[in-house]
Amino acid sequence: MLCSIYKSLKKDNTYLYINKKDDFADIPAQLMSTFGKPQFVMVIKLEGRTLALADVEKVKEALRTIGFYLQVPPPVINLLEQYKADQAAK
Repeated sequence: MLCSIYKSLKKDNTYLYINKKDDFADIPAQLMSTFGKPQFVMVIKLEGRTLALADVEKVKEALRTIGFYLQVPPPVINLLEQYKADQAAK
C-alpha cells in the first residue's frame, strides 16, 4: 500500500497521510481548515516498514476505512509538574 504524506504549515509536527497524492477529497473541510495548506513530504510504501510516531497498522486501517490518517505530536510533558510529583512520591 502506497500513501502520500503532507505536513502542516500551521501545526508543528502534524502530518496527514492520504491514499493518493494531491487527492484531498476524503478530508473533512474543517480538518483542512485547521491543518492549513498541506506541504508534500513524500510517497512511501507502508508494507514491511515501521513509522517513527505512528503504528503502521493503524495508518493502513485508517487509509482503508476513512481515506486518511492524521498524525499529531505527542503531548508536551510539563517537567515542573513531573518533578513535583516525583518529589511528593519520595
